[in-house]
Amino acid sequence: MSDHRIRFLRLALRAQALRFGEFTLKSGRVSPYFFNAGRFDRGALLAELAACYADAVEAAGLAFDLLFGPAYKGIPLATALACEFARRGRDLPLAFNRKEAKAHGEGGVLIGAPLAGRRVLVVDDVITAGTAIREALGLIRDGGGAPAGIVIALDRQERASDDDPRSAAQAVAAAHGIPVVAVAGLADLLAFAGESAELVPHRDALRAYRERWGCAADL
Repeated sequence: MSDHRIRFLRLALRAQALRFGEFTLKSGRVSPYFFNAGRFDRGALLAELAACYADAVEAAGLAFDLLFGPAYKGIPLATALACEFARRGRDLPLAFNRKEAKAHGEGGVLIGAPLAGRRVLVVDDVITAGTAIREALGLIRDGGGAPAGIVIALDRQERASDDDPRSAAQAVAAAHGIPVVAVAGLADLLAFAGESAELVPHRDALRAYRERWGCAADL
């Protein structure tokens, strides 16, 4: 397993962003784990997280020249990633959106650097139904930008429904013709659980959940 994947999973456990138990998802499925990027709520945690994102992006070899953070969780994630790339010597422009258009001042729904003529990397925490991502991609295209890829923290790697064997991330990638990169996925979590004494009690539940809901092919 890649170093950035291991670092990310250890960080998520330390921040309690990754928890184990019984969690009912929006889909109605009862999951043995839950990921909440909102728990990366301190500067040091966000800095470590951004380094994991940057390593995943660089390993994937994505070509882009602007970072976009969809409201709301994508905003601090994209901002932290911009700071990390600047620390590494690459000063990237940054943009994000409002949930509702502003009628006064500069107006509009977009904030930050102009998108026109730029290859845009979308930065978010997860892809569930894909609705927020589709909205973000529409805003990017409307602003004259070209979506170049999406990077997320965790890919649950589970199929969207009984009728669709693809994960939400796979469906978005196919629909828009752009790569989706995850810092880590359920397959990595299972491998990590096999090596971590702390997670041994949860390993069987994770395996059973993957066997029941896992997508046809991992990203």
